[in-house]
Amino acid sequence: MMQPDPLFDIAGRVAIVTGATSGLGERFARALSSRGAHVVVAGRREARLQALLDDLGSERTRAITCDVTDEAAVVRAVQQVVDEFGRLDIMVNNAGAADGGPAEREELSAFQAVMDLNVAAVFVGCREAAKAMLPAGRGSIINIASIVGFVSLSERQGMAGYTASKHAVVGLTRELGAQWARRGIRVNAIGPGWFPSEMTGQLSDSEHVHWIEQRTPMRRPGRIDELDGALIFLASDASSYMVGQTVLVDGGWTVW
Repeated sequence: MMQPDPLFDIAGRVAIVTGATSGLGERFARALSSRGAHVVVAGRREARLQALLDDLGSERTRAITCDVTDEAAVVRAVQQVVDEFGRLDIMVNNAGAADGGPAEREELSAFQAVMDLNVAAVFVGCREAAKAMLPAGRGSIINIASIVGFVSLSERQGMAGYTASKHAVVGLTRELGAQWARRGIRVNAIGPGWFPSEMTGQLSDSEHVHWIEQRTPMRRPGRIDELDGALIFLASDASSYMVGQTVLVDGGWTVW
């Protein structure tokens, strides 16, 4: 049997994935677990967390009910992981939400809610993960950004809060990567294009899919498994010399 490439080996490492109750977060948890990592799935929907835990098996998987916009809850969650496993190696800050519609009609409260979840909660997740990783002098933090951290989607839909938040995640990733690189922590991000998830409505709208196909060089949305490579690359030693980067996985969307 062919042995796994040690560059991409994450067996035995301890990971937290936020927003793991559906979509990309659930897939990230499955990808890490399938490669031998101890995975702690975090999210607000307890029943879905338990279903994922039951499916993955409890031998290497744990579930923590956690609202990442509650700073104290994130602090407790990370500490719980460190208390049980003795360390934290991988932090995937995935939880997020989107707004929509013309900016001139958007309430400030809606804009702020997106920023709180997509930016402030990501900062807290990074900060608490770093506190756990710094004593060991190593660790990988992976933030989930988006192609809208680089381009606008206003041709079809306005998302002022989401776009602003993902630009912020890209910038935060660069800043924290620079701050902690000399101390052994790598902070990078993944910028997905169009993938099936709750946020994208599972891409069930044929008109929407056609719009994506016409604007993507690969002429299709992504498959959920096509983010696995970027995730494992950034989580493992294969990316040991990468800091502050956002890896765009978008079928070429941002090329045009």
